[in-house]
Amino acid sequence: MRRWIQIGAFLAALATTSVAFADTIDVDGAKRSYTAQLPAKRLVPLVVVLHGKTQRGADMAARTAWPQVAKREGFAVVFPDGLNHAWADARTKAGPALRGPPPGTDDVAFIAKLVEKLVANGTADPKRVYVAGISNGGAMAMTLICARADLFAAGASVIMNLTDEAAVTCHPSRPLPVLLMNGTADPLVPYEGGRGSSYFAADGFWSTEETLAFWRKLNGCETDDAEVADLPDRGLTDQSTVTRISSRCPRGHDVVLYRIKNGGHRMPGFSPDARFPKVATSLLGTQNSDIDGAETIWSFFSQFP
Repeated sequence: MRRWIQIGAFLAALATTSVAFADTIDVDGAKRSYTAQLPAKRLVPLVVVLHGKTQRGADMAARTAWPQVAKREGFAVVFPDGLNHAWADARTKAGPALRGPPPGTDDVAFIAKLVEKLVANGTADPKRVYVAGISNGGAMAMTLICARADLFAAGASVIMNLTDEAAVTCHPSRPLPVLLMNGTADPLVPYEGGRGSSYFAADGFWSTEETLAFWRKLNGCETDDAEVADLPDRGLTDQSTVTRISSRCPRGHDVVLYRIKNGGHRMPGFSPDARFPKVATSLLGTQNSDIDGAETIWSFFSQFP
């Protein structure tokens, strides 16, 4: 009897094992790279995580809680690599010192083909595919929601606002739940809109309030806040706090904003999001430690199969 119990425990552990690997996929003749962490189980939720400009997918795997959350919850997570460490989102203007992807790069096609591959091989449940991105990756996440809503069940954008270019081209085939997470002291993407205070900042950003209103309107939500809740201040040394702002929306069209008061151009988390935290703080502002970005986003995604 004990032997059968041990075998059962072994099989249960095997079923929750995640395998991480790097691979490439051909997109219009170009080899595009990505890192994936896939569970042994089949037909699981899939989260596509998009890095910020100057980063790679491996940075998101190493410096966020996405791998740990995915392993615990049993979903697949994939970290694609943008060309030149950047994404070809709906915007055409970048910061003055930061090069974008090569002309003609079609990152919508890249991410779509990657999702389709993981659905076709039986890894991902096509009804539970999600996209989340930070900074330039947040802009790319919104671009994907606008262009390929048919592929996703929900999306999240961290430290990014819309621009006129991004908004005018946004025509989703259906409303998707959207989570926004922005810092009020972001030197690159200003919470109040316009141009950030950093040399690396681009111009022309909408405010977070305008971006929130855009998604509310697109999703058929009411214009006012449904609930404004201040979350517990657990990270007493980070000098920042979090407010969760929800919307009155039709069922399944939810729009939520996490406002990080005094938060910088950083991913909230319980561990440092940068290799050199002090340098990141001086250049990008404070990282909030009251919530974890990956945990919070997955909690939102998991409501929408």
